[in-house]
Amino acid sequence: MTSEAADSAETAGTIAPAADPGFLQRHGGTIEYVLIPGAALAGALVVFGIFVAMFGKNPLDLYFYMYYGAFGTWFSWQNTLTRAAPLILTALCTALPAQLGMVIIGGEGALLIGALSATSAALLLQGMPPLVVQIAMVIAGVIGGGLWIMLSGALRQFRGVNETISSLLLVYIALAILNHLVEGAMRDPASLNKPSTREIGAANMIGSIPGTDVHWGLVFGLIAAIAAYILIYHTVFGFAARVAGGNIRAAKIVGLGVSRLILTICFLAGGAAGLAGMVEVAAVQGRTNANLAAGYGFTGILVAFLARQNPLAIIPVAILLGGISASGGLLQRRLGLPDASVLVLQGSIFVFVLASDALYGRIGFLKGKS
Repeated sequence: MTSEAADSAETAGTIAPAADPGFLQRHGGTIEYVLIPGAALAGALVVFGIFVAMFGKNPLDLYFYMYYGAFGTWFSWQNTLTRAAPLILTALCTALPAQLGMVIIGGEGALLIGALSATSAALLLQGMPPLVVQIAMVIAGVIGGGLWIMLSGALRQFRGVNETISSLLLVYIALAILNHLVEGAMRDPASLNKPSTREIGAANMIGSIPGTDVHWGLVFGLIAAIAAYILIYHTVFGFAARVAGGNIRAAKIVGLGVSRLILTICFLAGGAAGLAGMVEVAAVQGRTNANLAAGYGFTGILVAFLARQNPLAIIPVAILLGGISASGGLLQRRLGLPDASVLVLQGSIFVFVLASDALYGRIGFLKGKS
């Protein structure tokens, strides 16, 4: 190519983006948010493969069955999406307070309180039209979970209690409350071997999306994630929250209502997890019992961290983690691994994600450096 042709090609903007330092300077941050979590996930899969190889299993078989059990068939996809629904909502419980610089890890507790609240509303309104009962369950679940996490925010703002510790301890309090009520005042006398509340009634269940076996909780999760993204990145309230998260002292100086921001964000975060509890009752269990403590709240923490606290990124990450969870049964049947072995993978992912956090902003070529 002649020099004139090269000049004209450059003028036309045909230089490859990877060879354009300006492109990397403009988009390096976005690339990091995809590249680094992806590398962390890949590293965790390699470590998990080595772990499985120590037990005489072929890691390639492991990866194949994980994919097949999560996304290989329409049945697998439905199972994955069903498990992803509560993960989206519980991940928001961590992601929203993170905008204010808070680390809330009590989504499991808010889920349990939301489930109890929703069940109580359904049992109190027996005989009412199903739509009325369902709306009441949604409202009760959101309020119950919202107030539960708002308590952590209030303790942090007004008493100086670390929100990470308080939200975690509140999980165990919520579990104790659930066990106390399910085994006591709210127990169905017919539930002998496994204490449970009375059923909310088949008419009050929210059912599945037409043409699928995926319940409407997935739609609730998608709407909540999109609404959270709009709230945080496209409203004055969200801008104020991010400013306060960057520097609370500066936010107070310019007159932002930090207390109001913290309490509101914590309520919305807990409300999302409480809605997940309502969905588990109204779409899966049909009643409240110990099965609700399935760890969705704790896995939601991993989803939020892997998504870098971005509400929209939570959606694909929740589907990925839901798929990993859904593949556990197939790994048990085909490879003889315990169903809970996927928890080892989730733990590895969490460690790699935390370790990779130090890499952000330090990868030279993504800043246009040679």
